[in-house]
Amino acid sequence: MNNSAKTDEIIFNFFKQICDEKNDKKCVDLGNSWIQAMEKNLESIEVNLDGNDREKHKNDIQSNRDHLNSLKGKNSDEWREYATKCMIEIIENKV
Repeated sequence: MNNSAKTDEIIFNFFKQICDEKNDKKCVDLGNSWIQAMEKNLESIEVNLDGNDREKHKNDIQSNRDHLNSLKGKNSDEWREYATKCMIEIIENKV
């Protein structure tokens, strides 16, 4: 299995966990932990970019930050809906 497929499987399973979580608070906590993990990833990416690449990817990084900010404050139903859409997208991109 290539690294991309393994990563997709891990992400898919995480979103499935959000969808399957019956406890609303735990569902929201899982969603918020997703935001925190992705924010850390963005910080790591940004730190590792040199000046030219940092400028080149500035808009993409900001777009990702804006997307993560838009997820903050979602309730459990909204997280389940978002996670379902993400799972569908992963499946559709596998084919």
